[in-house]
Amino acid sequence: MIKKFISTVLILSVFSMAIPSAALIANAASLSGLSDTMSNQTISANSSHTIKFTVTTPINAASQTIVITFPTGFNFSSKSISTLTFTHGASTGLENTETLGATPGSTTWGAVFSGSDNEILTLTSPTSGTGAAVVAANDKVIISYDSTNAINPSSAANYTTTINSNGDTGSVTVPIITNSQVAVSATVSQTLTFAISNNTIGFGNLSSSATTYANAAATGSTTEPTDAHTITASTNGSSGYNISLSGATLTSGINTIAAIPGGSAATLTPGTAQFGIRTTASGGTGAVAAPFNGSTGNYGFGTSPLSNATFATATGATATTTYNVNYAANIAPLTPAGSYTTTLTYDATANF
Repeated sequence: MIKKFISTVLILSVFSMAIPSAALIANAASLSGLSDTMSNQTISANSSHTIKFTVTTPINAASQTIVITFPTGFNFSSKSISTLTFTHGASTGLENTETLGATPGSTTWGAVFSGSDNEILTLTSPTSGTGAAVVAANDKVIISYDSTNAINPSSAANYTTTINSNGDTGSVTVPIITNSQVAVSATVSQTLTFAISNNTIGFGNLSSSATTYANAAATGSTTEPTDAHTITASTNGSSGYNISLSGATLTSGINTIAAIPGGSAATLTPGTAQFGIRTTASGGTGAVAAPFNGSTGNYGFGTSPLSNATFATATGATATTTYNVNYAANIAPLTPAGSYTTTLTYDATANF
């Protein structure tokens, strides 16, 4: 009888101990959707961190916390709370922006760094339990560190950060490598396009009673405008280009037809010896320089002979500009007979 009684007591004793043990089992939930997006995963580099996770348990009372613990090696020792942001919401996680301060307030979350290199961040809910809004169950949370005073470990390895949000726990691993950056280079070649549509033009017979305009057929015209030829130019040069003009007025032996002098265009006067140029520009950003930029009936040349006189310019990279070049000539009644010719040279220089 004694043996049977002892055996019964032992069985009851084991059963009674099992009840409180079962009652102590924790029911902490797991965080989901965890990530840490970094701007630079190179050893010892400064990097931002955008930490995201979804909670199961709401944060809706005072003194509840979110604790982010970076592993040893990350250095935030000089980082300030002002370089952090904390948002949350049901859809994107950006719906509500919380105010952070040294201690919790009615609408302010307390934010405190701790640990040897400030690798631990503790966020404590407002005294009201709400702040901008309650962190509801299934809210997406985004906590961002900018790259200021946020230094990566000096050794390449995988590093795991742990997160505890009001009892919900999780972790996220990031790789730190020797160099996460790839230097990419490319060269854009310098370009300058320059073309003259016709290299032989002429006035035909000149008259003292009417102005004659050169044309591509070399027969001359009495109608303005008459485009003797075009010049086109473009460049990717950062300072644009310069087109210069060199050459003399119309000449026959020792006789010349006077070039229209001065730094600006002048009115054409039939019966007076004159030779000049008038040019218009279209497209791109090129512009005709004085005295070649006169209005209708106004032409210029300058002191003959010209030597690298500025004809047109562009001050920056430009698409193609087309210059329509007109030449005009007048003679006096006693201008000596002869074959009058000249060769004009246009040169383009890009400024890279």
